[in-house]
Amino acid sequence: MVQAYILIQTEVGRAAAVASDVAGIEGVTRAEDVTGPYDVIVHVQAADVDTLGDQVIVAVQKVPGITRTLTCPVVSAAATA
Repeated sequence: MVQAYILIQTEVGRAAAVASDVAGIEGVTRAEDVTGPYDVIVHVQAADVDTLGDQVIVAVQKVPGITRTLTCPVVSAAATA
């Protein structure tokens, strides 16, 4: 399993709607609107890198209101208690 965070910039006033739309995409485990240089942060996971790119990331980028994305692959997942 591969994971990534997608940092999203949106059109003004669209962060909450984008987060809600993105949350419904298969492979998205969490989508939250935030403050700072990015408007939405999304955690995604897929079976492999190809699926991550071809299905999850492409689907996210098609959501209306998104102006820019930055995908940050997770290189090492820390153990959780």
